[in-house]
Amino acid sequence: MPNPTSLLVTLTAALAALPEAQAAIYTKNSPVLQVNARNYDKLIAKSNYTSIVEFYAPWCGHCQNLKPAYEKAAKNLDGLAQVAAIDCDEESNKQFCGGMGVQGFPTLKIVRPGKKTGNPVVEDYQGQRTAGAIQEAVMSKINNHVTRVSDKDLDSFLKGDKPKAILFTSKGTTSALIRSIAIDFLDVISVAQIRDKETAAVKKFGIEKFPALVLIPGEGKDPIVYNGEMVKKDMVKFLSQAGEPNPVHATGNTKSSKPKKAEPKSAKSAKKSKATEAAKEEPVESKESSTEAAEAVPTIIPISTISSLEKLAEECLAPKSHTCVLVFTPGEAGEKAVDSLSHLNTKYVHGGRKTFPIIAVPSDSDAASTLPKALGLKNEVNLIAINTRRNWWRQYEGDFSLASVENWIDAIRMGEGAKKKIPEGVIVEKTEAAEKSTQATDPEPEIETDGPKEAKTEVESEAEIESETPAEAEAEAKTPEPEAEPVAESEAEHKTKEEIKHEEL
Repeated sequence: MPNPTSLLVTLTAALAALPEAQAAIYTKNSPVLQVNARNYDKLIAKSNYTSIVEFYAPWCGHCQNLKPAYEKAAKNLDGLAQVAAIDCDEESNKQFCGGMGVQGFPTLKIVRPGKKTGNPVVEDYQGQRTAGAIQEAVMSKINNHVTRVSDKDLDSFLKGDKPKAILFTSKGTTSALIRSIAIDFLDVISVAQIRDKETAAVKKFGIEKFPALVLIPGEGKDPIVYNGEMVKKDMVKFLSQAGEPNPVHATGNTKSSKPKKAEPKSAKSAKKSKATEAAKEEPVESKESSTEAAEAVPTIIPISTISSLEKLAEECLAPKSHTCVLVFTPGEAGEKAVDSLSHLNTKYVHGGRKTFPIIAVPSDSDAASTLPKALGLKNEVNLIAINTRRNWWRQYEGDFSLASVENWIDAIRMGEGAKKKIPEGVIVEKTEAAEKSTQATDPEPEIETDGPKEAKTEVESEAEIESETPAEAEAEAKTPEPEAEPVAESEAEHKTKEEIKHEEL
């Protein structure tokens, strides 16, 4: 059996004598926020702010070329959104990068807060790799918590004692600057925008020039008109007199950070004693038991089963098919393998992770009549990954525990492990598949899973991403596709981007 040593690790070891090759692309002084598998959830997933994250490897030439534009975008977006990067070549980050569907470097993903804290919306960035293009894409994804107010609903907005801020502007759009300020003060200060044509509102607050920012502190206090420049740092400082802004890296609770009224000492003592008694009476649940309980909730989503040879050929054995994970199951002996793969499939679906199609092929079916023999599979239960587009296949050797199988699939995601060339006759041309389909009088239907229908589409779209891992580099060397290099921006564009924090409101 071929040595399954990771090609990625091997390449890194070979370059050990070159410090520059091992060093992370972004230094501590870089404007790019450096994250890892441990703090990604806190810094990115649970943040109130939109982020763009670069998944990279230090040895990747395209990643090195992207650095100047990416750092420039980070400077321009400072205070508006987060620009982050994670080194997928770090051993502790590899599994996480694979779980995020990273198959090549650099991969850029925009992450913005969802309706539920900790459950962000993640989408691939497919635009140009220039500072301006990255910046525009990220700004367009900044969530909008700014209320559009007119003369008719002004009184309704002003009701209540909660602090409020109003931006009077001649613009019809809501800028990224005011949207970011609304995020800073989410659940602390209600932020609104009023057009200059709303004459009653303009007259009410005595606004004579635009843009103008007005703070209404609440609790019967008079409105305060901001007299400084429209620069975020100064605007935030001005609004902070009515309430402290939220931390950049949210803790998951975005409740008002206004100071609470002091409680009498007697009340504090009473609360403390009750809390102490409750802590003594109720046992503390361990992290392990809490995790087990959480994992027991989801309904198991079984993997798909294909018994028809023509269906298997269409899905996984055509010349342009992407990676498929196939398990050949001889009745009861394959139950453990199918069970582990079904649990893994459930984990991926409920976690919103993209992976390869995982398919069970009954060993006594038409679909299993030729492939196991052609590949020389002799185990009782055979688990393989096959990619006809790149002409390789891999066989799994090991126990069928969930952790072991998951590690194997994650290794495939990262392009690790030895691969074998697909023997002749395995890849089915379209004409052959069509003939077999015509001859079939009673085609076997594909068994659908209970998972969301969108899952298959996500997997297919993820499979379209070309990798730039060391394991794939040699195969692609003959027909390289030039990567779009960061394009030099014009002096005018440069000036505009540098002044982003002073953008017109």
